[in-house]
Amino acid sequence: MDFLFQFLFSPLPTPVIFSLFALAAATLFYLNTRPSPLRSPVDLNNQTVGIKDGARKTALLEDNNNLISYYYSEAKTFYEVFQRGLKVSGNGPCLGYRKPGRPYHWLKYQQISDRAEHLGSGLLRKGLKPSPDTFIGIFAQNRPEWIIGELACYTYSMVAVPLYDTLGPEALVFIINQVEISTVLCDNQNKAEALLQTQEKGQSSVLKTIVVMDSFSSELVERGTKCGVDIVSLEDVEALGKSNLQKPVPPKPEDLSIVCFTSGTTGDHFGAMLTHENVVSNAAGVLKAFETGVVPSTEDVSISFLPLAHMFERVVQTAMFSSGAKVGFFQGDIKLLPDDMKTLQPTIFPVVPRLLNRIYDKVQSGAQTPFKKWLVNLAVDRKYAEVKQGVIRTNSLWDKVIFNKVQESLGGRVRVMVTGAAPISPSVLNFLRATLGCQIFEAYGQTECTAGCTFTTPGDATSGHVGVPLPCNIVKLMDVEEMNYFASSHHCLGRNVFKGYLKDPEKTAEALDKDGWLHTGDIGKWLPSGVLKIIDRKKNIFKLAQGEYIAPEKIENVYVRSGPVAQVFVHGDSLQSCLVGVVVPDPEVLPGFARNLGVQGSLEELCKNTNVKKAIISDMTKLGKQAGLKSFEQVKDVYLHPEQFTIENGLLTPTLKAKRAELKNLFQPRINQMYANMS
Repeated sequence: MDFLFQFLFSPLPTPVIFSLFALAAATLFYLNTRPSPLRSPVDLNNQTVGIKDGARKTALLEDNNNLISYYYSEAKTFYEVFQRGLKVSGNGPCLGYRKPGRPYHWLKYQQISDRAEHLGSGLLRKGLKPSPDTFIGIFAQNRPEWIIGELACYTYSMVAVPLYDTLGPEALVFIINQVEISTVLCDNQNKAEALLQTQEKGQSSVLKTIVVMDSFSSELVERGTKCGVDIVSLEDVEALGKSNLQKPVPPKPEDLSIVCFTSGTTGDHFGAMLTHENVVSNAAGVLKAFETGVVPSTEDVSISFLPLAHMFERVVQTAMFSSGAKVGFFQGDIKLLPDDMKTLQPTIFPVVPRLLNRIYDKVQSGAQTPFKKWLVNLAVDRKYAEVKQGVIRTNSLWDKVIFNKVQESLGGRVRVMVTGAAPISPSVLNFLRATLGCQIFEAYGQTECTAGCTFTTPGDATSGHVGVPLPCNIVKLMDVEEMNYFASSHHCLGRNVFKGYLKDPEKTAEALDKDGWLHTGDIGKWLPSGVLKIIDRKKNIFKLAQGEYIAPEKIENVYVRSGPVAQVFVHGDSLQSCLVGVVVPDPEVLPGFARNLGVQGSLEELCKNTNVKKAIISDMTKLGKQAGLKSFEQVKDVYLHPEQFTIENGLLTPTLKAKRAELKNLFQPRINQMYANMS
């Protein structure tokens, strides 16, 4: 008792007093800076509601709510969306672009609207008709003129048809002929020359006008004249329209707005017909889904680097314009994206998992000592504990000491990220939700449902699923008996479901049934909380010799988390009993990885080293076991390839998905060799 009395009432040593003050100060700082938790719009344990025939809808829609077609009553078409943005922004900045080393230059909403009217009027003056039967090609990289050209189409009820480099000349010819495109807007002389080649070879006769955004030579004009194509500058067409201004002929919600050709992972190209209601309802569904966590405003800015030729980026921009927000374009080189991010300082960042994996790898590789790794993991654990409580912030002690550099590398102001186009590893998603201090939503969908079909709910920090149906559609799972999946095949019905494939009734009938359900080809299951988990992709599934079904994308998504692995392609077929793979090592990580094995050399030399290959396979196998892959889902051999899969070399689609047919053809000799070595 005397000891206790002495301990309680005797003076404390100075170091102890200092420590208590420091602890009190840290606690006070934590309490004062900790924001209020996010308010989830639904019960996170019951996020969907069952309706007839086993279909489910988001719990955001009460029993008497219909699927939404728009978010703002005055904005039911893209044309009206942009006019609303003009109004609510007070003619604020709209589209930004920059030159190397320079700040962003901004065009205002009224400038964009006026130029779209001038361009549209100029095209009408040149003989086009203001009708949903008029199709205009847009063959350009992301830039303000892409949006001006698209808005010009919509101002006069015409239809935009995006074209892109990786289609290749044969596909360009196919699309131009099938859609009967007489006019194409393109950004530079090289693309104009690619179009002219189709004319010169007699492959197309419908193309009559090419409008070029950048400067071009007089020789190009002469070359066009010889094959019956008028080459004109965008500036001249706008000037022609300004002198012959036509009154806008706005479209109706049910009118066709865009024909978006699928990116062709199998080599086929189908033109998905999307109406204004499809696009606007999809953007509205996203806005409604995260309105308790994010309300876009005129202060928001998004960076545009994902291809405008695909619907993910189109829907993001539709949501941005409806709120009077700003969109800044990257310089066109993905290597310069970090510099663009730091300069633009976006608040809304649409991404794909491949980029998020790179961010994850950078943070992990920065922790090179055991102590640093321990400290980073501790910081992630502490921050993720807050995220699970709905607390999203960048001002904690962990942020200031550990995560500030990675947050600043994205511009320092990102508050919302949306990832889509491919699955993302749960561990990577959890890690980044902690380190980046912003809300990260995962979306799932496809072109045929405009872009998004499901979306994660604000406040839901769980991963390994793709959220719940958007308020513009419902989802139903059906049996796939041949694969032993029951109530698993994913179907979607709603305002965002496309009208079919242009001039292809047979393919349309495969995708859309008589009741309007879109058969996505993906396999999913409902989790107890009502969220959807995609467990397989029917499109890319194949059988091994013993009859086991393999979903390669699921396996690749595990393996890409290996430090030395930048990209991976998993292959197998029904004549073989096991899987093999092609691995592209990370050029920044591999040298250090190899040094730990006592191996040095160039990237090419390291790729040929047997010990390096064995160590990479071992690391991949370990990750596979941790992720629950079965033994037949693990690769038994890999070929290390020193060159990245890219859009430019034809191995990735513009949305950065692997082009499996092209990869198989390219690496078939290596695949054959790996199987031969096993026999």
